[in-house]
Amino acid sequence: MLNRARARLAAALDPLARALASSGISPNALTAIGFAVSAAAAYAYFSGRQLEGGLLLLASGFFDVIDGAVARASGKSSRWGGVLDSTLDRYSDLIVLGAIIAAGLCDTLIGLAAMVGSVMVSYVRAKGEIEGVKMSSVGLMERAERIVILAAASVLGYAWVAVTLLAILTHFTVAQRMWHIKKSLRS
Repeated sequence: MLNRARARLAAALDPLARALASSGISPNALTAIGFAVSAAAAYAYFSGRQLEGGLLLLASGFFDVIDGAVARASGKSSRWGGVLDSTLDRYSDLIVLGAIIAAGLCDTLIGLAAMVGSVMVSYVRAKGEIEGVKMSSVGLMERAERIVILAAASVLGYAWVAVTLLAILTHFTVAQRMWHIKKSLRS
């Protein structure tokens, strides 16, 4: 859902992306900075500071958008950059949810279900794409939606509500994606 808005956001950020590209900063460096901000969010959650964790999580989401925009603006898009971005996104998802669980901000089993679901959403997308199925914007809970829901609930002091939603809706998204792949491969 939010990936559709991402294109409009990327267009709005185009002047910033071009400025960053001309400054010489690499898209991979921005990806790494985004990961570091996610790690800071995880530390904030681990320390029980939901508001700070939510705000840092939103900031990491910004880097997740701007790194790709800079890659396109600089002509430095690469398969390696895509692999790095996807890998650090998975680490970010897991350390943030793990920190929320470790801090006792949600039920442990629900948190683990959210972790598994978050990874499986990405895994099923990757498997579908390997099979040649277009997977962009398929499913309810892509990464952008997960970040926004978790960050918004955290800012309000209700991270546990977001984690519970993620525990349910990520698995629903996996089912949506599996159904999409099955239909596409029958064609």
